[in-house]
Parts: sequence; structure tokens; C-alpha cells
Amino acid sequence: MSTITRWDPFRGLSTFQEQMNRLFEDAFFRGRPDESALTTWAPAVDIYETEHELVVKADLPDLNEKDLDVRIENNVLTIRGERKFEKSVSEDNYLRVERLYGSFSRSFSLANTVNTEAIKAEYRNGVLTLHIPKHEEAKPKQVKVSVSGNGK
Repeated sequence: MSTITRWDPFRGLSTFQEQMNRLFEDAFFRGRPDESALTTWAPAVDIYETEHELVVKADLPDLNEKDLDVRIENNVLTIRGERKFEKSVSEDNYLRVERLYGSFSRSFSLANTVNTEAIKAEYRNGVLTLHIPKHEEAKPKQVKVSVSGNGK
């Protein structure tokens, strides 16, 4: 007795794509890694707000401060930089290259409530931290409410 199988034109496609991915990975990692073959990257960024400021933290390991450019124009924060491929190790000695290298640029729109003139930046342990204070009028204010005892 034969089984009837429904024809699926995409059945072998995932296998073909996996084979192509493996082909390119093998060619890249067995070949010589050069800077032109390396993919561009975008650093991971956390942004959070406190009562008094906006804080931006960007993971930028193995970057020199001189390779960083932080700007605010028209209330858009832009972080640019470049992580360079290490030339101190011979390219023939690399067995695997997974870290990404090259230029990057990340931009974020800022609310009008922040004071871009008083921004503070620090770069420590591979993390860039930007402290962007809020304008005084944007900070929350507490209003004291008095309650009368007779309900009027």
C-alpha cells in the first residue's frame, strides 16, 4: 500500500538555505579574515529615565575614547565610532572571528524636556554612559493636598 504525500514546494528550501549558510561560514572562517569581509555592527544600548535625568548606556568594548564621537543636533543624540580589527595578531592565526568590527552609528530622538547643554559623558570598562539632565520645568513636582475634617 502506498502513502499519499501532499506536495510542498518549500519543503527542501530550508535545507538548501542551511547548506548555503554553512558554505559561506566555512569559506569565511577557513579563509583569511580581512577587514573588508567583516560585518558592520551596532552596539547594544540601554536608555532609562529617572526623576532628574535621562541615562544612555552603550556597550563599546575595545574602543578607544578617541574613536568615539557623541553629538546632539536638533534634539537627536548620535553616537558614532569605530572598532578596529587587531593587527597585532597575524590573520593566519585566527581560527574564528565572531566579534564585529568597523564603523557604527546609533541615533536617538530626545524629548524637548532634556537639557542638552548640560550633558555629561563617561567611558569606563567598555561602557559609555551619558547623563542628560531634565529642564527644571520638566521635573515632577509634588503638590500638598490638605483634607478637611467636615467633608465640605
